[in-house]
Amino acid sequence: MSNNLLLTPRMVFESSRFFTCRASIQFLHPGCHGFFRHLPSGYRYAIRTLTQSSSGIDNVCISIAILSVVSALIFLTTSLIALLPATGWVSCSLPFTALHLYRSSASPRKVALAVSLNLRTYLRLQATSTSKVCINLPNINTFLSWDVTELKQLLPDSGAELGNVNELDAELVRRLRDLVGVSNGTLDTRSMAILAFLYIYLSVFAGSGELPSLTVSVWSELPTGAGLGSSAAYSVCLAAALLSASGTIPSLLSDQESTARWGEVEMELINRWAFQGEKIIHGNPSGVDNAVGTWGGILRYHSGKITPLIRVPMLRILLTNTKVPRSTKVLVAGVKDKMNKFPSIINPVLESVNAVSCTCEQTLSEMTNDTPTPEHYNILEELIDINQHHLNVMGVGHPALDTLCRVTLARGLHSKLTGAGGGGCGITLLRPETECSVVQNTIQDLRDCGYDCWETSIGAEGVQQHSPLAVKKEALEVLARY
Repeated sequence: MSNNLLLTPRMVFESSRFFTCRASIQFLHPGCHGFFRHLPSGYRYAIRTLTQSSSGIDNVCISIAILSVVSALIFLTTSLIALLPATGWVSCSLPFTALHLYRSSASPRKVALAVSLNLRTYLRLQATSTSKVCINLPNINTFLSWDVTELKQLLPDSGAELGNVNELDAELVRRLRDLVGVSNGTLDTRSMAILAFLYIYLSVFAGSGELPSLTVSVWSELPTGAGLGSSAAYSVCLAAALLSASGTIPSLLSDQESTARWGEVEMELINRWAFQGEKIIHGNPSGVDNAVGTWGGILRYHSGKITPLIRVPMLRILLTNTKVPRSTKVLVAGVKDKMNKFPSIINPVLESVNAVSCTCEQTLSEMTNDTPTPEHYNILEELIDINQHHLNVMGVGHPALDTLCRVTLARGLHSKLTGAGGGGCGITLLRPETECSVVQNTIQDLRDCGYDCWETSIGAEGVQQHSPLAVKKEALEVLARY
């Protein structure tokens, strides 16, 4: 939506404050309750001037007010086509599985703990007047656009048919595959990310009867494909931004706030739409990753039920990417094959891993309720070592991960794989008393092995709205290019 409207000086100031400083994803349309209060205050000022003026009011004031209302009418007419403000920001923490039974699909009746990582995915949504829908994904060098009229042709006769958040519309997925030129067996990151964006965009806006022109740019602090749930963070950001832009969920960011989070009902809706995106990308996901990205903190997964831990300690870690590619499908299939071939051997291992997860959960709860003690960290370090040995027995280890464990142990630190295994990433627990020199030397040791390494923390908050002031400088610089 263009902001190049005919405005009085007061309205120019007020409109700038609303769209730029506020930087919220605010829904504007005349059918919603209390629409008047959603107008930029310059428009409200003009309308009040007209409705409250007497016969003795200054003619210049009347002229300005009339001009302002005409401008407001232009604004309202435009907003019916593009229901979005100038710019909005959301971010989502990256999820990863901490002490786990490997993959829930391999053994769904055991406990897994999934934790949010304090490295984030950022999304910037901009309204435009180009009659185009654009997606910019610099992490995977993908920059695409479509005409709104072209996308409208993909919608069914009744937009309400796409409102089902509980299951994918197979026909729409088929049409989108044809549009993007993706065959049914294609699973590359770029194609799946495009399909997920278009599906959520069309589904969310279909009911309004009009598709807005907009530009969505997404950037992550970590590279994609590292086994850390970056696709889930991407899907959560898309769902939150598009639902808020459409007015399905409110925009809560006030002038005095730099970040804001939605309530439980809105978070549940964000999570369900993000799960649809994950289905497009992965086919049959567990739903754990998108849940962690939505709520943040630590989640307990057991028998298909996801339960957040109400309070969680913030733990410092090193996150290491071995850069060894792996296939989650192949690794999960290998675990299932071992379970079928050696049930009397593997089943006790699974029971032991389940006990590790439960003990870890109990320890984290104690650390939250009381002051963490050295003994708590001793227990976590032992659980990390035991869990890593379990995962090696199950066949999801890798020599690169063994190297990670050996290098960090030489510095007195304890590590394990995270995600799918078979390469990918690992985590290293840092105790509060760990000296900075030890951390920096360990990072250098791992980089000398050819790995990438970051110091960060776990237990971060989930999806949030941001003002530009609350967005990391690097994210601002990257996304400001698009």
